[in-house]
Amino acid sequence: MQIVHHGHSCVLLSTDTARLLFDPGAFSTGFESARELDAILITHQHFDHLDGSRLPALVEANPGAALVVDEDSVPELEKVGLTPTSVARPGDTFTFGGTSVSVVGGRHATIHEDTPTPANAGYIVDDGAFYHPGDALFVPEQRIDVLGLPMAAPWMKTSEAVDFLRAVRPRVAVPIHEALLSEVGFQVQQSFVTGLAADPEFLALPRDVPTLV
Repeated sequence: MQIVHHGHSCVLLSTDTARLLFDPGAFSTGFESARELDAILITHQHFDHLDGSRLPALVEANPGAALVVDEDSVPELEKVGLTPTSVARPGDTFTFGGTSVSVVGGRHATIHEDTPTPANAGYIVDDGAFYHPGDALFVPEQRIDVLGLPMAAPWMKTSEAVDFLRAVRPRVAVPIHEALLSEVGFQVQQSFVTGLAADPEFLALPRDVPTLV
């Protein structure tokens, strides 16, 4: 696979048969120029994963791309005049080209008891080749090769990132959801997480640069 990290949770994944873009949100850049996409997949409704100001142009520029969102993101799409191709619910499986995407999880991690917890669709590509968990730390049954690992969020602690990485046990962990961290903060967080869960390879991707994993 080839991965391009467009910052925060936005990842462009290219398999042998499909080009899949995950979570084009407000903290991400560079995804606007993506073309020949087979699918645009949204994990949940929050603006850092679904940028309503830029999504319509992206959809227009990729007429062959399926638009797949969780159920709570449907109203957000309606606000910008979009209709999803499919609504992702746990247990669903989609096929784009010859690439399969399975939906797992179901709910966003708890931020605070006073904050609503929206739906969250985690996406597993080709039965474990890549896993994008969105804003949740759901541990799937499948063996995961490459994990998009959330690094910092209002809904998680460093210890939870470590435990999630230990539980999933991927071959490679690619840090995502890092926009809230400064460069120093990222280095500190990386040292804690990798120091306590050292088995997987930790591959911090340069922004907007295609990388083979």
